[in-house]
Amino acid sequence: MIPSAIRPARPGDAEALSLLDHTTWSTLHAVAPRPEPPFDPFFDADHHPEDYLVADLGEGPVGYIRLGFPTRLACNRHVRQIQGLVVAESVRGRGIARALLRAACDEARRRGATRITLRVLGHNTPARALYASEGFAVEGVLPGEFLLDGAYVDDVFMGRSLNA
Repeated sequence: MIPSAIRPARPGDAEALSLLDHTTWSTLHAVAPRPEPPFDPFFDADHHPEDYLVADLGEGPVGYIRLGFPTRLACNRHVRQIQGLVVAESVRGRGIARALLRAACDEARRRGATRITLRVLGHNTPARALYASEGFAVEGVLPGEFLLDGAYVDDVFMGRSLNA
């Protein structure tokens, strides 16, 4: 994946990102029910274009990652949290998720963060392996936190330092 293919999201990306979100929905990573039309706007009062980085191979977004704050508390403004990572099935296996993850760490660092965290479902083995390979460590587990498709699934908290 070419890092230059990662760019900040623009307001005009909303429709493509919404479609990407709906076509990639899976209990492998989603805890909310499958979205049904009419869909809520992708960007809203809580989700702004500046919170997203997108992978764009030339014909529009094929992936995105969302960075946010883990809380509204001033005492942990030095932490950013990955609050979504999606890659279109048609381009998986090309390093796009890894490029988005690295770009998010760079962007978080640029915005003054010294630490980055995320939450991932325990059964999402591919995502957990990717995060581990990029320096994220398991820092906590909430066993059986979610009931998905009749099975209890762990909520795994991972994090890493952004200090070089």
